[in-house]
Amino acid sequence: MTPSIYQVIHRQEEFAGTFTLRLQVQRKNRTNPPMRFNPGQFNMLYAFGTGESAISFSGLACGRELEGEGSILIHTIRAQGNVTRALECLREGDALGVRGPFGQGWPLQKAKGKELLIIAGGLGLAPLRPVIYAALEGRLAANKVRLFYGARHPSELLYREELESWAKQIEQEISVDHGDGTWPGHIGVITDPLQAARIDGANTVAFLCGPEIMMRFCIQALLRKGVPASAISLSMERNMKCATGLCGHCQWGPNFICKDGPVFCYEDIRPWLQIRSL
Repeated sequence: MTPSIYQVIHRQEEFAGTFTLRLQVQRKNRTNPPMRFNPGQFNMLYAFGTGESAISFSGLACGRELEGEGSILIHTIRAQGNVTRALECLREGDALGVRGPFGQGWPLQKAKGKELLIIAGGLGLAPLRPVIYAALEGRLAANKVRLFYGARHPSELLYREELESWAKQIEQEISVDHGDGTWPGHIGVITDPLQAARIDGANTVAFLCGPEIMMRFCIQALLRKGVPASAISLSMERNMKCATGLCGHCQWGPNFICKDGPVFCYEDIRPWLQIRSL
């Protein structure tokens, strides 16, 4: 429950209002065990004088600057509240608090011997980024991996250089809601290329993260193609305060997003996802 103090060692502006921080534990705390996480879990990031916000892991890296004493945490953040706007102001060398990791991650074992569909909308690509790297590094044992990624505009695509690199090994369908004169790809919602794709439903698993309305329509497309409800996993988002299920802020039906999620099997939460105002 007590935050560890980390420092920003690199800040990357993805596009206006969205940025990626690489965080390293302060040198005096490096005797602590290095943080490990399962893809899909999250940390509570604490901006001093403002508060905490739940931010999913978008990666974990090792580097020379660590001298074998830990790892670099990677978090991609959108500034849309008091805490995340305070985090947006951080620059290299600035400090923040970190608690975690918390929650349940992606069921990577389900991808073994299957075709894995990674379906992301907007910032939803960030929690799925570690899954992509697990696939590229051969840690998933999936027969095939395909990425379906939608954004509002070409300028709002996350990890543009990485997307180009991933395309050499992973089949991609990228769509934007509003194109420009230079955009060569699909214009429209990501459900369009998903519906058009040839999918062997019985041998497919799908991981989804993005706006809830996007996930609802993508799930319906997957079910029509024969993908079982038990093979669909999605990451939910609610206002998380304590990260341990004590405060009740993130209660969703009988579940607490922070400890029972944020990743859920669709088969388990289907009744609750269908209640739009819950």
